Amino acid sequence: MADRLLLVSTSPRVAPGCLTWDAWQALRSGQVWTAEQDHPQLAALVAAGIPVEVLPAASAAEQAAGFRGHARGGSAVWLAGTDGDERFLRALADLVSRETAAGATVELEVVAGSYDLPGARLLDAVAVMDRLRSPGGCPWDAEQTHASLAKYLLEEAYEAYEAIEAEDSEALREEMGDVLLQVIFHARLAQERPDGWSIDDAAGDLVDKLVNRHPHVFGEGAADAAAVDADSLDRTWDRIKAAEKGRTSVTDGVPMGQPSLSLAAKLQRRALRGGLPADLLAVGLGEEAGDRLFALVAETVAADLEAEAVLREAAARFRARVLDAEQRMRAEGISWREAWRA
Repeated sequence: MADRLLLVSTSPRVAPGCLTWDAWQALRSGQVWTAEQDHPQLAALVAAGIPVEVLPAASAAEQAAGFRGHARGGSAVWLAGTDGDERFLRALADLVSRETAAGATVELEVVAGSYDLPGARLLDAVAVMDRLRSPGGCPWDAEQTHASLAKYLLEEAYEAYEAIEAEDSEALREEMGDVLLQVIFHARLAQERPDGWSIDDAAGDLVDKLVNRHPHVFGEGAADAAAVDADSLDRTWDRIKAAEKGRTSVTDGVPMGQPSLSLAAKLQRRALRGGLPADLLAVGLGEEAGDRLFALVAETVAADLEAEAVLREAAARFRARVLDAEQRMRAEGISWREAWRA
């Protein structure tokens, strides 16, 4: 009869006890061993009547040999640690390979006890932030407040914007992580207040908002979602948001602290959706420089362009022209005026 070695892997991001049927069957098939005295699944297994023994060892090879010895003439089950016990598994696989080459009959089976669901790594990010803010964590992180972090929220958002403009997917992935850090950081700060809220509260509010604002997807009319056009959705969202927040003006809810160009465009688009005729957007403001800029933004809105984007494109063209002129000046020894007209 072959000796049977079963290796049960679990995810630390899944609640203890939430295991596959195959895992429960494997855990009941023989004595269970593990390397972690505080393995998150221990309490659930003990409650289910499955005792677990801790097998300490000075090295992965010694640990693998000790576990292998407990399965001679029967079965033994290894409950992998939260880090996967990669070194132990390599040592055990090497040991079993040598034994089978020598004629021994050993069965080695890996059983997946639980799986990460999409978004599971967010739990790791929350846990890391908790460690940084807890006693013994990072002194810098411990000193931060919502106010001190505000500038970083803007900086990270702008860096993400730049990655989008550059169509750099790898950079965008990194910058989105940095934006996510700000969200998790602010949620952790709020959680520490007596009247605070947690990342789960923020996520719950978001889910409720998304469901409420998409009745064509989640409501009775979900079957007709494909027939809904974007313009009608804009109007529907405006009505829903106005009802949610008790807004009385189409400009309510527009963040006034955003960059001036995007602010002007946002206000104008809101006014247009509220019924203001397009030809009245820039009428009667005056002749100040700001008024003239506002009128130019109205032109971009009428052309369905983003004022911020078109100005950034113009700035990029200007920078390219400056770089070219500087290169000509150095190479040809000419003046700014000559290089600029070239």
